[in-house]
Amino acid sequence: MNELDRLYQQVILDHSRERHGEGLPQDAQATSHQVNPTCGDEIDLGVRVENGVIVSLGWQGQGCSISQASASVMHDLVDGADLEAVARLERDFSTLMHSRGQGVDEAILDGLEDAAAFEGVSKYPNRVKCALLAWMALKDALARTGTSLATHQAQEDPEQTG
Repeated sequence: MNELDRLYQQVILDHSRERHGEGLPQDAQATSHQVNPTCGDEIDLGVRVENGVIVSLGWQGQGCSISQASASVMHDLVDGADLEAVARLERDFSTLMHSRGQGVDEAILDGLEDAAAFEGVSKYPNRVKCALLAWMALKDALARTGTSLATHQAQEDPEQTG
């Protein structure tokens, strides 16, 4: 295992132990409960959006270190972010997770900050579902508020529509 892989593994372990954003917000507009049926990981996520910005985001869950760390990292990336940034981050994380370990552009990794640590997870299809669970909960909760990330992706990058 090279030094970068060890660092990435440590980031995932740190976030799974020290969970950022854990706990459902009292002022949530919408919540989502997601389960990964292949392994039993669960995430409950609550969100509040005001004026196109996520102003409150929290979650609680149980499962493997990958699913719990991914929720923690996602919280750090999107809490307080505008929906265009959230749409870009969701798209970039999905691209990373579906890369099957073939790598992605350095700009994507830089923008994902700690989420770049999940690059190695993309080699394992069953683990990809674990890493994407919190992101699926976020998309669902946002949809329940009447917000679609696809709309914000289209506004941000008209080339992505089609």
